[in-house]
Amino acid sequence: MARNRTAWATAALMVATLGVAAVPAQATAATGAQATACPTGWGSLAETRSAATSEPVTNIRTGRHACFDRMVVDVPGADSAELGYSVRYVSRLYQDGSGRQITVGGGAVIEVRVAAPAYDPATGKPTYPAKAGQRLTGVNLTGYRTFRDARFVGSFEGDTQIGLGVRARLPFRVWVAAGRVVVDVAHNWTGAR
Repeated sequence: MARNRTAWATAALMVATLGVAAVPAQATAATGAQATACPTGWGSLAETRSAATSEPVTNIRTGRHACFDRMVVDVPGADSAELGYSVRYVSRLYQDGSGRQITVGGGAVIEVRVAAPAYDPATGKPTYPAKAGQRLTGVNLTGYRTFRDARFVGSFEGDTQIGLGVRARLPFRVWVAAGRVVVDVAHNWTGAR
């Protein structure tokens, strides 16, 4: 009789375990559906926009989001129609004018060019306080999932160059709004959070 109780107890335990195991599997499927809520369809090919402004760059800042890391180049006074850019992955980053190679940490490097000077065109005085090859002023990338390094490359003939080091070659998008150029780099290719 003790064997029958043991057998029934074992059978009941197995049924309860299987029933409980089925619940997390369904919950995981539902969670998986929510996990793909990130934007998809971005790529890793160069993005450009032909436009230019003489309004100067005054700040470069970054932010962390659930699906991507973001860099914003502030160009106050510039209308969105005036903001041009070229954003692309490069194997090596060279400073315009001098040809000097700028080292940027990370598994891949994105060259961000904004068609706006980082100096006052009338006086030549810098409007963004940075030196070529140095980390971006006020930018701390600790805790970012994608960004690894951000360097000021220079500003030459009305274009400002930035080196953005990322974890790997990941999809990105570029967009403009009045007074800023925005570069978003996804955390992964799948759109999962």
